[in-house]
Amino acid sequence: MQFQPGILDGVPAVARYVHFVLRPEGADAGAIRAALQRLSPLADGSDVVVGLGPSLVAALGAEVPGLHEFPDFSGHGVKVPSTPGTLWCWLRGDDLGELLHVTRKVQKALAPVFVARQVLDGFRHAARDGGHGHDLTGFEDGTENPEGDAAVAAAFTQGAGAGLDGGSFVAVQQWVHDMDAFEALEDEARDHHIGRRLADNEELDDAPESAHVKRTAQESFEPEAFVLRRSMPWMAGLQAGLQFVAFGRSLQAFEQQMRRMAGQDDGITDALFRISRPVNGAYYWCPPLKDGRLDLRALGL
Repeated sequence: MQFQPGILDGVPAVARYVHFVLRPEGADAGAIRAALQRLSPLADGSDVVVGLGPSLVAALGAEVPGLHEFPDFSGHGVKVPSTPGTLWCWLRGDDLGELLHVTRKVQKALAPVFVARQVLDGFRHAARDGGHGHDLTGFEDGTENPEGDAAVAAAFTQGAGAGLDGGSFVAVQQWVHDMDAFEALEDEARDHHIGRRLADNEELDDAPESAHVKRTAQESFEPEAFVLRRSMPWMAGLQAGLQFVAFGRSLQAFEQQMRRMAGQDDGITDALFRISRPVNGAYYWCPPLKDGRLDLRALGL
């Protein structure tokens, strides 16, 4: 099974998230295929991870079982918008300047069929040796990520056949933090919003049911809802937040977690919504690799 290795690697020092859409005047399937073939040599799956949206797969007359558009999970006083995407590139590296040059190469490969709709720069924050990066609130992100074989099992499709095995489904959301609201909380209230103690990252047994950790405890679902998180903070001008990225062998685990966060299971909404809000949300399918290039057999390429 050959998967895009950047998915399994830890978060890089810096990253770019580039969302592409088809040009407004449209493009036929032949032009789309040609653009993807030009992209393939650049998409090594390590420095450039690629995801294809449901509408793009459909435009090629193909189907990836289990891939569908991001639902609108809004309700119970919270908004969880759906903003379907066409093609997503996660550019990973150590230097933003270098990522600019990679962005330009990708952009030229996809032109004139695709145009960039959004570019967001992310960075690893306050990472300790051997540890995960931290959210801008100071809390560690991805504490409960599966590791080793468990991470592979959670993130990648297996047993579905050639062209599908090694693929991964990804949920992408941009969250905007209300740092004033977070900073106004007392220490205990901050800890109870997340369900962990900021000082030592220990999970709190007495956290309320609205605590983020309790809302998303992966082993508490039936079936269990394990995903591989690769989220990173972002900052643009005076706004900042978290670019949430979660990979899975299917979209089921993410949807189980998101429904509970939004209060659809029991009417209790995640306390995270009091200090942050999602402004977009999309699903993509990340194809496996074959001979170091994107394996697009499932799309007829």
